[in-house]
Amino acid sequence: MIFERFDIPDVLLIKPKKFGDARGYFMETFRQSLFEEQAGPIRFVQDNQSLSADVGTVRGLHFQLLPCAQGKLVSCVAGAIFDVAVDIRVGSPTYGKHVSAELTDENGYQLWVPPGFAHGFCTLEPMTKVNYKVTDYYSAEHDRGLRWDDPELAIAWPVAAESAALSAKDKIQPDFLSLDAYFTYQKRI
Repeated sequence: MIFERFDIPDVLLIKPKKFGDARGYFMETFRQSLFEEQAGPIRFVQDNQSLSADVGTVRGLHFQLLPCAQGKLVSCVAGAIFDVAVDIRVGSPTYGKHVSAELTDENGYQLWVPPGFAHGFCTLEPMTKVNYKVTDYYSAEHDRGLRWDDPELAIAWPVAAESAALSAKDKIQPDFLSLDAYFTYQKRI
């Protein structure tokens, strides 16, 4: 596996190695020891999967509050997504900045989104399935979000706002500038 860091170094792009032949391919998608070398000690407690029928479906930007904050290891097992992580840790040198990557069933890439980041994606192909390994259980009480198309964030989404398919919840998320200080940056040693 290859681990690449972004301008926001706590977010990782993980590129598994594929070994293929006439039958298809094999790839190792997760190894705890390698992951912890790059991300630190992490324990995953729940796996989730979403299916989005249409191109231009946007899910996010979502996060959970402490003490139920979630880190997410995101992969696309069918189709393709434009995946985004936004730093919402007050005091971070990259506060309000984002990184993005294209995750597809073909490339097998994964995005590690640590706690303290809002996460979302836009589907690039119909019938797209996304898997998430998360570090804490879902808690409706701690579930929060951020407006996906907030101009303050300047995310170059691959879909126009008027044609994006959104949930009722995602249509009414708050703007970045009105977001409470839910997370505080702590430099990793």
